[in-house]
Amino acid sequence: MSGKVTIIQYPKCSTCRAAVKSLEAKGNEVAFRHIVEQTPTASELKELIALSGLDMKKWFNTSGEVYRELGLKDKLPLMSEEEKLELLSQHGMLLKRPIVTDGTKVTVGYKEENYEQVWGAK
Repeated sequence: MSGKVTIIQYPKCSTCRAAVKSLEAKGNEVAFRHIVEQTPTASELKELIALSGLDMKKWFNTSGEVYRELGLKDKLPLMSEEEKLELLSQHGMLLKRPIVTDGTKVTVGYKEENYEQVWGAK
């Protein structure tokens, strides 16, 4: 039984498009949210990160331009959790994508085997 999921993504991102195809192929009803135009707020991110069970550093798009431009490789370890959340909520392109949630589970990034486990038909 598959359900309704929200994908927070960048439409031009090929990884995001592959994730959407995978979710739909598994019978999920997908609602779309643009990661730059509707960037999650700091409090929303805090909740999503908690649901994902992942370390906050896994939420940063470390291969992205914004990450490099802001010199975050050296700055992140010195920042507080609040500062990191604020930064992520201000720069949608800093977020690793896609982010998929059904309100109880969250995945970040796209790996087919992970999607099979989390979003596949139960």
